[in-house]
Amino acid sequence: MATTSVMHTVLVPLKQDQQEIFSQDVIRGLSAKNKYLDSKYFYDAEGDRLFQEIMRCHEYYLTNCEMEILREQSAVISQTILSHTRHFDVVELGAGDATKSIHLLKELLKTGQDFTYYPVDISGNVITQLERSLPRQLPALKVHGLHGEYFDMLQQAGILSRKTKVVLCMGGNIGNFTPPEARKFCRQLRNYLQPGDIVIIGFDLKKHPQIILDAYNDAAGFTRDFNLNLLKRINQELGGNFDISKFDHYPTYDPGTGACKSYLVSLEEQDVKIGDHTFHFGLHEPVYMEISQKYDLESIGQMATQSGFETVADFFDSRRWFADCMWLCI
Repeated sequence: MATTSVMHTVLVPLKQDQQEIFSQDVIRGLSAKNKYLDSKYFYDAEGDRLFQEIMRCHEYYLTNCEMEILREQSAVISQTILSHTRHFDVVELGAGDATKSIHLLKELLKTGQDFTYYPVDISGNVITQLERSLPRQLPALKVHGLHGEYFDMLQQAGILSRKTKVVLCMGGNIGNFTPPEARKFCRQLRNYLQPGDIVIIGFDLKKHPQIILDAYNDAAGFTRDFNLNLLKRINQELGGNFDISKFDHYPTYDPGTGACKSYLVSLEEQDVKIGDHTFHFGLHEPVYMEISQKYDLESIGQMATQSGFETVADFFDSRRWFADCMWLCI
């Protein structure tokens, strides 16, 4: 009979420390000459809910593209992993609801390999939900949730288990960095891994600009609400007094560089208080919220090589709009 193994979530750092860091990051961003907010703070409980709505939007093709890859090709991906290692654990950075990676986890379980799944997410709500739902869906799966920053939790996973790591960076999360930041992230990732470890990383590929722009400006307004929700979170957690009706969501896409960026634009001249701090917003002043960088295969291959990886395989959806790339640590 299959057994379920769910271990205690690692809560690092402490909640009060996280709130202090949140406050410092917000004050720093809104004090800058060109105002910005850190997109990692989108994901409170309401942000998680709104992002689930975004992923269900027909305009947001990324989810369906990667879901197709994992649903249709997980057996091949599993066999490719097993051709390199049979003594491993799976670590997923930014696990979300695991609705895509669950297909690969199922295939790996079918092989009879003894592995633990370590979902990592900055949202404690996400980890709690995964630890409740995954054992019901995959009773044989060992789950150990890790709540915190990616590299801190990857290091924690290395302490908990000395097995080879299969690290999943799904959903095109690498696109949340500019290309220089992405290269830095991949080099840092490599520094936390050992030769023989495997990374499977999702990249949204360049395509017709309108397809990309529509994905970040859905007709139902979920992406708009997702961005504005961060202002609500600042009000609730940091004592802010943002009037949400006085800001609008504005996405842009540059097909030359592949940079898709989102802004909140002030609809009037106004002052906003957050605790003891007051911030002035000019009429039409933008607040930079996030980037969703798009790539071509040549630049992806260069990033792998420059970061200390060797490309093992690239897996595409049927339209070749998205790629899950398997890299080997060398």
